[in-house]
Amino acid sequence: MDYQRYIDWADDRIVHDSRKVVLLFLVVTVVFSAGLGGVSTNSGTSQFTTGLPAEEALQEVNDKFSPTFSPDTGSTQLIQRETNVLSKPALLRMLRSQHRLEQHGTLRVTSTSSAASIVAQQLNPDATTTEQQVYAVEAATPSEIDAAVRRAAEQNPRFESLLSKDFNRKAASASATIGVVTHEVPAGISSGSGQGGSSPLTSIQKQAGFTVASADHGGITLFGSGIVADEFSNVVGDSLILTVPAAVLFILFFLTIAYRDLADMALGLLALFMAVVWTFGFMGLAGIPFSQMLIAVPPLLLAVGIDFGIHAVNRYREERETGASIQKSMRITTDQLLVAFFIVTGTTVIGFAANLTSALPPIQDFGYVASVGITFTFLIFGVFLPAAKVELDRLRQRYPIPTFSETPLGAEDSSLSGVLRGGVVIANRAPIIFLVLILVSTVGASYYATGVSTSFSQEDFLPPEENPDFVEALPEPFAPSEYTVTEVTNFLDERFDTTQSSQATVYVEGPMRNDAALEQMYRAGDNPPDSFVREDGRADSTSIVTVIQDQAERDPEFRRMVERNDRNDNGVPDDNLGEIYEYLLDSPARSTALEYITEDYRSARVVYTVESDATDAEVTTDTRSVADDFRYEATATGSVVVFQAVSDLILESAIQSLAIALVGSSMFLILIYNMLEGRPSLGLVNMIPVVVTVAWLGGTMRLLSIPFNALTATMLAITIGLGVDYSVHVTHRFADEFEENDLETALDRTVRGTGGALLGSMLTTTFGIGVLGLAVFPAIGQFGILTAMSIGYAFLTSLMVIPSALVVWDRVFNADWSVRGLLGFGQSRPPAPVDGDD
Repeated sequence: MDYQRYIDWADDRIVHDSRKVVLLFLVVTVVFSAGLGGVSTNSGTSQFTTGLPAEEALQEVNDKFSPTFSPDTGSTQLIQRETNVLSKPALLRMLRSQHRLEQHGTLRVTSTSSAASIVAQQLNPDATTTEQQVYAVEAATPSEIDAAVRRAAEQNPRFESLLSKDFNRKAASASATIGVVTHEVPAGISSGSGQGGSSPLTSIQKQAGFTVASADHGGITLFGSGIVADEFSNVVGDSLILTVPAAVLFILFFLTIAYRDLADMALGLLALFMAVVWTFGFMGLAGIPFSQMLIAVPPLLLAVGIDFGIHAVNRYREERETGASIQKSMRITTDQLLVAFFIVTGTTVIGFAANLTSALPPIQDFGYVASVGITFTFLIFGVFLPAAKVELDRLRQRYPIPTFSETPLGAEDSSLSGVLRGGVVIANRAPIIFLVLILVSTVGASYYATGVSTSFSQEDFLPPEENPDFVEALPEPFAPSEYTVTEVTNFLDERFDTTQSSQATVYVEGPMRNDAALEQMYRAGDNPPDSFVREDGRADSTSIVTVIQDQAERDPEFRRMVERNDRNDNGVPDDNLGEIYEYLLDSPARSTALEYITEDYRSARVVYTVESDATDAEVTTDTRSVADDFRYEATATGSVVVFQAVSDLILESAIQSLAIALVGSSMFLILIYNMLEGRPSLGLVNMIPVVVTVAWLGGTMRLLSIPFNALTATMLAITIGLGVDYSVHVTHRFADEFEENDLETALDRTVRGTGGALLGSMLTTTFGIGVLGLAVFPAIGQFGILTAMSIGYAFLTSLMVIPSALVVWDRVFNADWSVRGLLGFGQSRPPAPVDGDD
């Protein structure tokens, strides 16, 4: 065939020009290393939300309803936990913390508020400063404070929202409360949302935490976006420090067993290093930032690279054992493995490239970088490693370079070969029954896997609330940083009806001067959905309507204007809205009004309070339903809605990439086996263990309660890429052996020769990648566990399922078509190969 000319040309270069090939690859490595310094980082959740309609609406809300030339603001929460946060000592602790923060100039505090402040003003309405509020509480008796608490609960709707669910009005007690500190940051600099990367609030909130702690105000914890951003940054580094050394140890241990020769192992490690340098150097030169998604790329390169390296050396050793020369042994090796590596690379690239169809940019980047990295791995291990091995063995003939072992894994007389033959034994005795059992388990696992959930939240990028004891006991530098965010967010969700994140926004675009505009906005809060917090039977919301109502209570002239233009006496003006807005923007309420309506009166926003225990899916559905009730163009947005949109896209990406990877890989294998072997049906046989592996992995995800999240969304497509790696080696080796041997002998030689290399590769990559399960970054840990399991499943199905599948394949395509023949009573002999014979 024509392709053989290219294989022969590559064989010649590897064998006869090995030194030139090695030098060329080393020069290219130096070139790519120049790009390593240009690799930037991008972390957190914000990278996933770019371009989504809900996120674009949220960005418009942030742009239009924040003053253009005024300083930006950010907030810090003071979370107080005590037996009773409404007791006199506890109130004083909160107020003194607020006062101490206000006095610290570098913290840029513009205001503070808390339940303690509200109680103090009930005690003394003239106590407008925190210092005066401290004096008011100090002068009050416990009974006066209890009475003030009860009055605050009756008169101030915001009071109870700052207290935990166990607030008892009669007893004037609660176990937790939230205070809010507002900071000013330079205009034009984002205050951060806790979604990774740097935040100007990080240093402010760290200093604030030190300030409160140094005053010995026990029971108060600080929380905010700057602290979240800092922990986002630390968690990846802590995970890598913990897992990389363990991964290196496992890889070195199993590579030592697989190669059993120091020089050969050094070549394999050099090739792995080159694959990583090429890939990351390419990222730097192409300007692709390193994100949390791309943490998955190095383990994938290791998995495929280790497999290629062990196979190349093992196959070469098989030929050397027959007494063949260095040149002849390597020519036979590359003649077979370049084809196998090409098939693996093609199908793996298809599996990874399927992620390019995702609507999420980080998943697209993953598909792109992984595809390029696997292509580099093919070139390095398919061309450089064999050429370097030829050079090494030639040097061994001239110099006393130590050689520890040249015996291939799975040699016919080894005890390992007997274990590897398990699938062949089953194939010879009951292939049909075995395949039926596999089919039943695959269908059952596939059905069970439909219950896998999806998840996208900040918690996916943060460590668990409690690390295992052995992790906490690790010495420096392996000991993880101190993490508080997960524990605090869980506490807020558990103890408070609503939190700062428990909001949903409807962004409204339209002529807000129209008489019905505000009435429509007001009526949208009637009969609110279940996930919305209710107040007097209506949705608890804040909008330009509530700003108008608040101003009308304080300003008699404005109140009369509203009443004159309110046709149905519900407190919402229906006429002359332009005049209403103009008066409002000329009043002290201007800044508040511009948070909910633009100066051109063309856009507005309504912020709804939602139940903290409602799921993101429920909040999103309900917010979209409310938005649909607006006659103007209205978009549901807010962090909850945006995160749910990402979660939906993650599931869509997982299913879509799986379908494309399965169809694309199957078509590629059918075409390539038809071209190379004249047997397109072998391509379908090749996919059987891959489909089984995907189904089993999906079932395992549900069994272990691992959702599709930012990293695991790519897992099914990755499983196809890695699974094909193992099945191609078995199927392609069988095709070669079947040319010269009967079916049983071909299967036996295949699993003995290829199975040993697959076992070494599987153990190395499973343990090397599996240690990611130790990571303090949950998504990395889940990814490591699933990748290790997918490799284990791929190994088992390739050695156990493919032999039985090949026996049935042979009976269908090469034996008689009678029932006796199909069930195995006929005789099967290998036919002479004919192009297109299937």
